[in-house]
Amino acid sequence: MLTNEDVAKIVAVVVTKEDIENLKQDVNGLRESVRALTISVNKLVKAVADLKTEYVAVTAKIDRHEKWIQQLAGKLGVKLEY
Repeated sequence: MLTNEDVAKIVAVVVTKEDIENLKQDVNGLRESVRALTISVNKLVKAVADLKTEYVAVTAKIDRHEKWIQQLAGKLGVKLEY
């Protein structure tokens, strides 16, 4: 037969409803944190992609301007130094 001491030992290691509720709350909190982080990362990725597109456009424009400057310098007989 189980003694009070045995029952106390079993109760000490058995999970209670309160423990499960606390765990559910913790999991829900983590879920919300992961959602918020996912949204933030998605916004960051979009911003980086937009910056990359803008960088490519600006680089192309600078290259075009450099070409025009070289053409003008050649027609005017001006030697450009870097």
